[in-house]
Amino acid sequence: MFTGLVEAMGRVGGVVEDHAGRRFAIEFLQPPAHEPLAIGESVAVSGCCLTVVSAAGQSFDVQAGPETLARTNLGDRRPGDLVNLERALRLGDRLGGHFVQGHVDDVARLIERRLDGEWEFFYFQTSPRLCPLMAPKGSIALDGVSLTLVDVDDDGVFSIMLIPHTLAVTTLGRLAAGDRVNLEIDMLAKHVARLLGRS
Repeated sequence: MFTGLVEAMGRVGGVVEDHAGRRFAIEFLQPPAHEPLAIGESVAVSGCCLTVVSAAGQSFDVQAGPETLARTNLGDRRPGDLVNLERALRLGDRLGGHFVQGHVDDVARLIERRLDGEWEFFYFQTSPRLCPLMAPKGSIALDGVSLTLVDVDDDGVFSIMLIPHTLAVTTLGRLAAGDRVNLEIDMLAKHVARLLGRS
């Protein structure tokens, strides 16, 4: 379980084909908080919950299977690319974002960025089937970043507004039109929708 508050950015150091999946070598750009990473630990890599299979200092390796590569933007990642990193919640940690599982629901494509003073509006396109689970002022995670929705249209277009800090310390500030991000719907919305559907 995660909060969507990115701890650091990392750089992909290497990508190796691993049977039907891929193995990614990733390096923290800043030293990881708390104790060093441990093998078997869960880390959100741009919003995807992955397991550490090797760790040394500020570098670690994770594996992504074919399902993850097909349903997320990790299949697009190449050496040198930046990713958002967050370690799993520990008992007693502050919950500053919202509950994020690291289970990506879909990808969204950036269609427009619009400046508003020092802030920026971002407009994304995703599958219209997800729109009933998204609400203005509700929570969403994009590339592992906990954000608040501004507007949601039935055709799959939604918007968020980013403050300068988020633009500076996450990969979202480096996005250009056409780039894809990992999208995770608020888990509470998914559970409520399933319960209502059954009744």
